[in-house]
Amino acid sequence: MYETPIQPGETWLFARLRRHLSELIRLAAPIIVSRLGVLMIAQVDAVMVGHAATEQLAYLNVGNSVVINIIVAFMGLLLGTLVMTSNAFGAENYRACGAAWRRSLPVAAGLGLIGLVIAWQGPDLMRLLGQTGDLAQGSGAVTRIMGLGVLPVLLFLTTNFFLEGLRRPLPGMLLMVGANLLNVGLNWIFIYGAGPVAALGAEGAAWATTIVRWALALSILAYAWWLPDRDKFGLRQPDPDPAAGKVQRRIGYGSGLGMASESAAFTAMMLFSGWMGALSAAAYGIAFNMLALFFMIAIGIGGATSVRVGIAYGRRDRADMELAGWTGLGANTVLAGCLALFIHFNADTLVSFYSTDAELLPLATALVKVVAMVLVLDGAQAVMAQALRGRRDVWMPMAFQIACYLGIMVPTAYTVGIAMGQGVLGLIWTVFGTSCLTISLLAGRFAWLARRPLGD
Repeated sequence: MYETPIQPGETWLFARLRRHLSELIRLAAPIIVSRLGVLMIAQVDAVMVGHAATEQLAYLNVGNSVVINIIVAFMGLLLGTLVMTSNAFGAENYRACGAAWRRSLPVAAGLGLIGLVIAWQGPDLMRLLGQTGDLAQGSGAVTRIMGLGVLPVLLFLTTNFFLEGLRRPLPGMLLMVGANLLNVGLNWIFIYGAGPVAALGAEGAAWATTIVRWALALSILAYAWWLPDRDKFGLRQPDPDPAAGKVQRRIGYGSGLGMASESAAFTAMMLFSGWMGALSAAAYGIAFNMLALFFMIAIGIGGATSVRVGIAYGRRDRADMELAGWTGLGANTVLAGCLALFIHFNADTLVSFYSTDAELLPLATALVKVVAMVLVLDGAQAVMAQALRGRRDVWMPMAFQIACYLGIMVPTAYTVGIAMGQGVLGLIWTVFGTSCLTISLLAGRFAWLARRPLGD
């Protein structure tokens, strides 16, 4: 199943590299579309709300940033599903694949309810985080509505992780394409108003996104439950190894804390921009949305890399595991570099999709040009973090991410952007510097582990 035919004139290394690139493309393409689909919903929301009013865009950006932080933190706690599924698949222990998914469902549901409770404090939470006046009230209302969609998005993600671990990313991709089409139609109704429905602006976008997330969750759960080969994977059978749940939770804790720290740091950036005023918040929101959109490509490649590393780890093939990690990093660097050039030279055009505000455009364009450089480095660290998770290494990467993002980036951004008066440009340049440090640490960690014997 895993042996790579060596063609005439090929070496073992070239044959393995060819297979990794082929599998990476096959897995990454639908994962990228799926991950892009998650952000495209937010992007379309921002574009459609931005053309309604700049202050509404600020409400949406600030309010949604808190919910995104919650989702990303909790998503990390569910990444054990992907790792355990791919490890079990590589070891040909197929019943353990289904067990990994079933263990994750009550966890996802519980986390979703916790997320709702947090988000429901929207306006008070925004004031606690330093937002004032209409921005606090408007963004808080968005946060409250978006909170209703935390549970379904977590159920969708953990089920999609399970399918990706089985090397079946296509269903999630197709469902996400349909979700985006539905979101556009609902946005048109709820943002601008149609018939008996009043124009709701940013709150309308939040309602549309919430409805779409519930549709996604119910669809993918039904698909997974009725898989034709569900008996092979033990989807409806008792857990064959309950002790494996401890390993899955350990992976989730480390991944969740690491991703939460990164997400919290970026949320702090958004809040800092809000302290600078609605114009700065809107400009930073455009740049952040642009980064997040293209960053999903790195997340897709990282997800595929994690699967490839995880399968190699499951069958205890150290050399192939190492090659899988570096192949993912190399592929992402080449692709991100091309995208960075495109973004840099088309920044003004890309920004104009979000808003036509003459005061907003120059500031947002300057931010986006820096974001183009950030994309290469931040994407690289995401791929390396996923490669390490595929090898079940989570605690040291978690420490790196907490130290870099919370320990360095947040205080530095405050100092440079606010205390030194460099504004939102200071925030973006701080992200660039932090990304340089993080990728150096994570790549060094992977290189060190790749030379060590594989543990259990």
